[in-house]
Amino acid sequence: MIRTHTVVNHLGEIITTHQRDVSWSEVRVIRNKTLKNSDWRFMSDQSPSDEWIAYRVFLRDLPQNYFDESDEVSQGANAAADAWNEYEKPE
Repeated sequence: MIRTHTVVNHLGEIITTHQRDVSWSEVRVIRNKTLKNSDWRFMSDQSPSDEWIAYRVFLRDLPQNYFDESDEVSQGANAAADAWNEYEKPE
């Protein structure tokens, strides 16, 4: 999940870049879609790698690991999105 928004001109030159805020509902929608799209790896005739198992655990645990009520802007959703962006998705 990428929070970086970049504006470029007609020559492809970067005019401005900023981090947009995300909500927990946005994180959950994209996370749920990502989990659903990888369900096939966990069918009975498949043998998922340890990397895929760890990635799905990471995704499922995002809310409990990053929710922060004291964060007045996003309640931790920005931190969750940033951690997800840095996580190396398995092949």
